[in-house]
Amino acid sequence: MTENVLHLREIENRDWAIIIFVLSFATIAIVKSAFENRFADFAKLIYSDKYTNVYKDSSNLKSGFTIALFFVQIISLTFFIQISLSIFGFASKTDWIVYIQIFTFLVFFTLSKFLIEKIIATAFDIEEFMEQYNLQKVVFRTYIGLILLPINIFLFYHDTISINILTIIIVILLSVNVLVYFVSIKNYQNIIYSKLFYFILYLCALEIAPYYFMYYLFTKGIA
Repeated sequence: MTENVLHLREIENRDWAIIIFVLSFATIAIVKSAFENRFADFAKLIYSDKYTNVYKDSSNLKSGFTIALFFVQIISLTFFIQISLSIFGFASKTDWIVYIQIFTFLVFFTLSKFLIEKIIATAFDIEEFMEQYNLQKVVFRTYIGLILLPINIFLFYHDTISINILTIIIVILLSVNVLVYFVSIKNYQNIIYSKLFYFILYLCALEIAPYYFMYYLFTKGIA
C-alpha cells in the first residue's frame, strides 16, 4: 500500500509588487506627458549635460517633476534593498510588510537628512549653494533609480540570481554614486573652495556619518 504524504506548499504573494511596479511606470508616463520637453532632456542625462544646465536653479528641487520621479526612485531603491537582503538570506523579497518597513525608513531618513541639511546650510549661510548641490545629486540619483526599476523587475521575478551578479550590480551602483559626487563637486568647485571649511563639515556630518552609523547598526544587528 502506497502511503501518500502531503506537504504544505507555501504560495508567495507577489500581487502587491505588480501594483507598485505598475504605479511606478504610470507615474513615469504621467510625468513624461506633463513635462514632455523636460523629460526628453532628462532622459539624455547619461550623455548630455543640457538638463543640469537648464534646470540648475534650486527652485527645481521642489518642482512636481522632481518630486514625482523622486517618489519613483524611492520605490525602486526599496525594491533593490529588499531583493538584496533576500539574496543574502536576511529577508523575503515577497514580504510586503518588509517592503513597507524599508520604504518608510528610506522616506524618514531622506526627509530627516534634508531638514538637517537645511538647518546647517542656513546656519553656515550656504543655503543657496547646498540646494543647488542637492538638486544635482537628486537628479543623478533619480536617473539611476529609473534605470534600476526594470532591473528590479528582473531580479524580483527570477529566483536563481547568484550573489556574484548582485555584488556586481551593487559595486556598479556605488561606483556611479561616487562619480556623481565628484561631478557635483567639480561643477561647484569655485563655490566649494570659497566655503571649504563648511563643506568639509557638511560632508563629515551629513554624507559620511549617517551611512557609517547605518552600516554599523546593520552589521551589529545581524551579527
